[in-house]
Amino acid sequence: MKQRTIAKEIVIEGKGLHTGHPVRLVLKPAQANEGITFARVDLPDEPVIKLGNMSSVFGGDAGRFSAIKNGNAVVYTVEHLLSALAGLCIDNIIVELNNDEPAGLDGSSVGYVKAIKEAGIIELEGEQHVFEVRETISVSHKGACVMIVPADEYKVSYALEYPHPMLRQSFTTVVNEDIYEKEIAPCRTFCLTEEAEAIRAKGLGVGATYDNTLVYGPDGVIQNKLRFPDESARHKTMDLIGDLYLLGFQIKGHVFAFKSGHALNRELLKRIAEQKTKFEAKRAQFTVEAKPGMALDVRGIMDIIPHRYPFLLVDRVLEMEIGKRAVAIKNVTMNEAFFQGHFPVKPVMPGVLMLEAMAQVTAVTLLSTPALLGKIGFYMSADEVKFRRVVEPGDQLVIEIEVTKSRSRIAQAKGVCKVEGQVACEAVMGFAFGE
Repeated sequence: MKQRTIAKEIVIEGKGLHTGHPVRLVLKPAQANEGITFARVDLPDEPVIKLGNMSSVFGGDAGRFSAIKNGNAVVYTVEHLLSALAGLCIDNIIVELNNDEPAGLDGSSVGYVKAIKEAGIIELEGEQHVFEVRETISVSHKGACVMIVPADEYKVSYALEYPHPMLRQSFTTVVNEDIYEKEIAPCRTFCLTEEAEAIRAKGLGVGATYDNTLVYGPDGVIQNKLRFPDESARHKTMDLIGDLYLLGFQIKGHVFAFKSGHALNRELLKRIAEQKTKFEAKRAQFTVEAKPGMALDVRGIMDIIPHRYPFLLVDRVLEMEIGKRAVAIKNVTMNEAFFQGHFPVKPVMPGVLMLEAMAQVTAVTLLSTPALLGKIGFYMSADEVKFRRVVEPGDQLVIEIEVTKSRSRIAQAKGVCKVEGQVACEAVMGFAFGE
């Protein structure tokens, strides 16, 4: 997806859910790669807080909200607004406010969603920044836990368990714009009657009313009606999406949460940020840069060789001298079909598939020559095969091949697979070509 922002300025007024302070919120369009910034225009020099810096993220002792800060500039209870931005895939926007908390509106994010949809959403030049979770992350505290596992989409499964018969709920959903707007955004914040008194005692919930907060008494919701039977589990999902968007970028992964709240959500997002930093450092160190005019994406690869999912084992050719040599990559993820049966408890890529990956890169290199264009390459032999290290989910195979012999119907090549600069597999391979 392309990066997105709003088409025009939006003004929203209201009161903060916890502070009760009146606030005028102005959402302004931003350029590509500017990210999400909050500006306290009521303070001297109008200090700015930019998302993505984990040191700016915090929460109060009561655990009822997430907040951001820069020096003395603080913005409380940002999760509902951020949840709306995440759900609508808005990744560049300026949020100006003249007080310390966004408007609570009806206790959900639907007001923000409606305002943004009415203003319009536009695409920007530049691809959206999305981090695909590579390794399982799990955090827990006092019987509550939240974890995220690798997945090819953003998904949340939330299980709610409160000491109330109506608050034992679960909700699972893929997070996309349409589902978010209809199934998640309208869901309001909630508490028990006994919690409401404790919250007020701590100076919070000043802006809360029976209209913008679902208060559960012994006989059910007081002075209000549910929008969904499992509205509270959906609201927890909404909160979690907003908390994780404090990262400042979209993610791919399946989040499983049990009784998780803002504090645990923030611990998870910090671990995600750490994993992102680790993998980006690896990529910068070991990934080979493509040379202009000599690279092929997966569509170009499929134009040359007949392999398709789940047996296409090359994601991109980074550089190639046609008929002579090539460097390509294969990103190994937990979603590979072979991990369902090959050591699923401790997944390891089968060695023969590394040989197959090298063979496919060789085929792309040779079948790009005019003499072999349109033919099919067949594996004839593999000699001097050595496996030197295991390959696991999250690894990136860098595949290097060099053609040592090429005739009209047969060829030979040397291949090597590397992970983080270390040899994982090497072999001398023989091929035949036919129609």
